[in-house]
Amino acid sequence: MNRDSLDFSHEPVALLFRKMFLPTLVGMISMVVLNVTDGAFVGHCVGSDALAAVNIVAPLFLLTGGTGLMYGIGSSVVASIHLAKNNKHAADINVTQGIIASGVTGIIVASIVLSFQDATCRLFGCSDLLLPLAKEYMWWIAILLPFNMIGATGMFALRLDGSPRFAMAINCGIACLNILLDYIFIVPLNMGLAGAAIATSISFSLGIVPLTIYLTKYSRTINLHPIKMSITSLKLTLRNVGYQVRIGVSALLGDVAIATVIIVGNYVFLDYLGEDGVAAYSVACYCLPITFMVGNAIVQSVQPIVSFAHGVNNKERMRASLNIALRTALALGLVGMVLISLGSGLLAGVFLPTGCRAHDLCAEGMPYFSPAFLIVALNIVMIGYLQSREKDVAATAATIFRGFVCSVPAFIIMPKVVGVPGLWLALPIAEVVALIIIGAYVAKNR
Repeated sequence: MNRDSLDFSHEPVALLFRKMFLPTLVGMISMVVLNVTDGAFVGHCVGSDALAAVNIVAPLFLLTGGTGLMYGIGSSVVASIHLAKNNKHAADINVTQGIIASGVTGIIVASIVLSFQDATCRLFGCSDLLLPLAKEYMWWIAILLPFNMIGATGMFALRLDGSPRFAMAINCGIACLNILLDYIFIVPLNMGLAGAAIATSISFSLGIVPLTIYLTKYSRTINLHPIKMSITSLKLTLRNVGYQVRIGVSALLGDVAIATVIIVGNYVFLDYLGEDGVAAYSVACYCLPITFMVGNAIVQSVQPIVSFAHGVNNKERMRASLNIALRTALALGLVGMVLISLGSGLLAGVFLPTGCRAHDLCAEGMPYFSPAFLIVALNIVMIGYLQSREKDVAATAATIFRGFVCSVPAFIIMPKVVGVPGLWLALPIAEVVALIIIGAYVAKNR
């Protein structure tokens, strides 16, 4: 297994971050390629209505992925602090409890979604025209949910164990398999939207296999620990998982926030521009997770460093970690904003046939939307820093403020103030307001 030599106590922060970040970023980029390719296959080979239907279901995928991140960040922060205090046994138990809780939650959510498919689609802003396509896609995605959650949680354990390159290899393998299966199921087999969903389900499910093998046979620092079934042990498990949820809940709320942005956007775009507007907006929603993935790659890379330093009260290393994380987010966010703004026409053409109304709406709107790619990354990094220091109340409050207090009113107000461009400007404006408040708090408490 590929491992980096990681010394969280003494190794320079910049070197540690680079060892963690580069493979994590490559793994995230592979997921970006997967998303873009998946959307391109659906938009060009199945149609713009199918792409809009995928966007209707997207919040479900985000909510479950966010739950996996919640357990992953919570268990990793707690485990990092225990390792800093040379308590490996407690670290192993917390990681194991986080992974199990993630899988159980996934099964519960999948059961609810499969039992109430119509209601779920309607809740996410689905129209009568898109309902059959959305249900077709959602059924197969729901089967994936437990595996998606376990995978998201387990990746934190791999990085904490000193194997970010192996985590990268798993993500790249999932992406390559998904792209291959997308082509096979959609083009030669002509399975339509169901083919895209089945390809995603198979790929993420198989990704759990190497993760499980590593954590059970090859890990060197973090090992899965048998969970005892006595009343006392179960109470201890519930207490530990509850604390993990407190620490990591802002990560879930972050994905709930973007899901809310997608849902509210679906309603507003449908009201102003019809199904073509939803299809155009779906391109932005395919691209927005790119900045979330970049931001999360930075957070996942810096989190063990910050949490370990927090465990031994090394304020200098915590400050250095925050500085390098913010500089990285700023640089990559600027690159994303410029590329999206200048290449909006090309980007629209990747997902939608040239000349259709949805394509034109997307090409016109994405330059307004592009500043979100910078500002969202900075907000994610600052909230992740608060999580890593066990500032769970502040992180949760910041996430609620940026995700709901700012975003929802912006989507309602901005179109009324500036018309159609306001649909695209709503999220960037909301994130700017959040950045000012969160940045002021972090600067005051750094």
